[in-house]
Amino acid sequence: MYLTTAREHPAAVVRRQQEHDVAILLPTIQGLTERQYQLFFLFQTLISRHTPGEFSRLVDDDVAEAAASVASTLETAARGVIYEHAAQSLPAQRLAAEMKTMLAEMRQQGATVYDREAAIVLRAIERGARDTRKAEPGDASYLVLMARLLQRSRSTAQPAPASSLIIP
Repeated sequence: MYLTTAREHPAAVVRRQQEHDVAILLPTIQGLTERQYQLFFLFQTLISRHTPGEFSRLVDDDVAEAAASVASTLETAARGVIYEHAAQSLPAQRLAAEMKTMLAEMRQQGATVYDREAAIVLRAIERGARDTRKAEPGDASYLVLMARLLQRSRSTAQPAPASSLIIP
């Protein structure tokens, strides 16, 4: 009985951390549609699982740079010009390549993901990665914030069928 109560009513410290995390993330996702919101968390899951390489680690600047380069490429393609924008750092390049691969795989599986829609989501990720540092110190504060939020949502969510991960 006590364990059930503890799960339903977390401690004040946990509750304050949750409220703080949501307050930091809210400006980033504010204005996104439901489809964009789902795409946002698909990209965040990809980012959280990304391994940058042997001698490097992923930091917020890499996330922002990768998201900006893929968003710029998609925005340019939406205007009818094919131009590949490249990230500067090697970890950002690798992350950007994984983002492009994820989009291609989603489209291959029959999901309809518009370039402009994905660009809006990636710009939100870029903004979040750049702005989180203002609220929390550290070069990976956005990654830590999203890891906390994704871990929390995984532990409270029901297992979803595989088809729900694809945006129709």
